[in-house]
Order: sequence, then C-alpha cells, then structure tokens
Amino acid sequence: MTRYLLERPHTLVSLTFFATRYGSAKSSISEDLTILKRTFQERGTGILETVPGAAGGARFIPGISEEEAILFVRKMETALTEENRFLPGGYVYMSDLLGQPDVLRQVGRIIATEYQEGAVDAVMTVATKGVPIAQSVASFLNVPFVIVRHDSQITEGSTVSVNYVSGSSNRIEKMALSKRSLKSGSRVLVVDDYMKAGGTVRGMQSLVKEFDSTVVGISVFAEGADTEDKVIEDYTSLLTVGVENEQVKVAPGNYLEKIFSKK
Repeated sequence: MTRYLLERPHTLVSLTFFATRYGSAKSSISEDLTILKRTFQERGTGILETVPGAAGGARFIPGISEEEAILFVRKMETALTEENRFLPGGYVYMSDLLGQPDVLRQVGRIIATEYQEGAVDAVMTVATKGVPIAQSVASFLNVPFVIVRHDSQITEGSTVSVNYVSGSSNRIEKMALSKRSLKSGSRVLVVDDYMKAGGTVRGMQSLVKEFDSTVVGISVFAEGADTEDKVIEDYTSLLTVGVENEQVKVAPGNYLEKIFSKK
C-alpha cells in the first residue's frame, strides 16, 4: 500500500480499492493508513491526506523537511566548489551533478514541496539541460512536463513561437512549443537548471501567455550571483553561484528562507 501511494502522488485512492486489492476490511485499511500518515510525517516524506466519506480515500503529497533540504543544499554547495568547475565565460560546470538520479530526485522533491497545494497543471522547461529537472518535478507533482525548443521540430507538428531578448547577451532569440503540448488555461510551473539574467525564463512566460495560460511559479536549481539586473523578480533558487578570480563561489539561494519561513 505504501509503494502504491508513493508511486501515485496527488492521486486520491479509495479505501474500497485498497480493501479489494489486499482482501482486507476497510477498518483495517483505515488503521494502516493512520500508521502511514504518522510515519510519513515523522520521517519528512510528505503528507498523507485522508478524505472522509463514500467518495473519500487517501492521497500522498510528497514533501521534504527543512532539515533534509538544508543538508541537501549544503551537499550541493560542497560539490559545486570542487576544483575544475570554472568554465570560460564565467560559467560553472554542473552537468555531472544533474545527471545523477539521486540528485535529480531530491531537486524534484524540493521544488515540488513548494507546490504541495496542487496548483500546477504542467511543468515547463527549455531544452536541454532543464529537461531532467522538469521530469523529476513533474513526477512528484504527477503532472505532464513540456519542453520548449529554440528551433521547431517537424515531429512537433504545428507550433507557437515567440521572440525574446536574451538577458545575458541582449540578442533576439526564438523559442517554440507545440500547440498540442499545453492546454489553454493551464497553470504552469517554469523550471530550469541555471538562470543568469532571466531572459530565457521571461521568454517562457511570454510563450505561456500565447496559450492563454498562467505561470504560477518559477524555480531554478542555481542562479548567477554576479547578475545585478535580473529581468525576473519572483522566483526561487536552491543555490547562488558566482565566480571570483576563476574560483567558484556558492551560497544557498532564496528557497530555504522563502519556503520554510512560511511554516
């Protein structure tokens, strides 16, 4: 029963279903769910929401405790300050970290915790490095994720495209999304691996509007510390990354203070 709930976050599962599946009385199922609810809460796994009534049941909502989130952010700080991460142009090499399943799971879980209320219909990112993050977040929220591309693909069918100003280079860029990817009226969470000035994220905001949809949040794994004139104001970041004398400097982003100060 635990595994079934963990694999189907934000999905209401009826007591009748569990009783039939495991050949047990509803009263016994209810007692087991009470134990699971307490265990999830004590271990910081998330929330097990129980809904009373004939149409009720149980719904697992993933989450992470403040303590575990702090430990993960500190771990990423240490990893990103390792030698040889500085790249020409003031960039920092992060692809190895974002290719590790355990890191991606935690990033997805942390970002999803901010949206436990279920106000997200789709997760959006731009190809290519943000894709694994979007996939992880979407799995914890149990919603689709969509990939914005800089060039239209014939396999995407008809697309909607917008032009935007790149925040870092001030060049006019183009991004496109298949018309079939996003339903009108969707509530969209935008995620990315790294945000410097925020031009790409602003482009995705413009694209979402073309679908008569709304951006309900923006979350990034890391943001640039040396970019003063960001074009995006309301967002959360796990880490702040900067470069000084070819040395990578990493600090916690605004996520921990912004999210856990509410609780």
